[in-house]
Amino acid sequence: MRFLLLVIVGILNAPAIRAQGKMAFDVASVKPGKGAFVPSNFPLDPSDDYVATNGRLIADQTLAEYIEFAYKVWGNEAQSREFSHLAKWVNNDRYSIEARAATGNPTKDHMRLMMQALLADRFHLTAHFETREIPVFELRLAKPGKPGPRLISHADAPPCDKPGASPVADHPSFYFACHMFSAVDLGTRLLMGSRDVSMDVLAGTLSEVLAGPLAFGRPIIDKTGLSGRFDFTLEWARERRIPASADSPLASDPIGPTPLEALREQLGLKLEPAKAAIPILVIDRVERPSEN
Repeated sequence: MRFLLLVIVGILNAPAIRAQGKMAFDVASVKPGKGAFVPSNFPLDPSDDYVATNGRLIADQTLAEYIEFAYKVWGNEAQSREFSHLAKWVNNDRYSIEARAATGNPTKDHMRLMMQALLADRFHLTAHFETREIPVFELRLAKPGKPGPRLISHADAPPCDKPGASPVADHPSFYFACHMFSAVDLGTRLLMGSRDVSMDVLAGTLSEVLAGPLAFGRPIIDKTGLSGRFDFTLEWARERRIPASADSPLASDPIGPTPLEALREQLGLKLEPAKAAIPILVIDRVERPSEN
């Protein structure tokens, strides 16, 4: 069984982490990433969940991923198309960054602002937001007021310091972590899940994860009306099922549900096409950094 970690970044409807005054790391090192990938010392993700690191940032990501973290934007298809116009190294080359804030207890948004300053200083990055009306999917409850069986209020689940029973019947030793989206490759099926996440973060994550399977590339925005935080698992077939012909001796392929079927049956959710004004981050200038 292969285990895949999904690095999730940005808040779809909250791009406004703009620099306010002078906030910068006290010390910072930027070097080309070499060797095996090393995860950051805190998730560069969209939520406000943040374990203090005494003001230290240790990460090994592409510049595109640092930009998404700094400006709180999703790496959905709409944003990715904008980044696709940039030089290939922006999306492909990793950079190892070690930085330390002057204060030992910055918030996660403070770390974003300091990352903005670092990118401007070392990569000569300048950027601006443009609001564009584009096709989206609205994430809604399939039945009003009734989430599906695999979308559970975190208040009714084990606390984060106690993993509890595995939600994966076939893999009783596997657990999903709080605040971190992960996926398990089961061969013919893909299983993803997380614990203690908000619905807007779930919607943004689905924008990235389902972009390929749905083949539409639309951002997904939360219109469920559900507040609070949730635990969930979602499992769908990696390949489309092929219905058997009427005269075929073979049954339809029992490989599993499609992504849309899984959303409805397991989470009680559906996607409705719509249009919405979405902020898109546009890069005006960027250069390779000088190493130090």
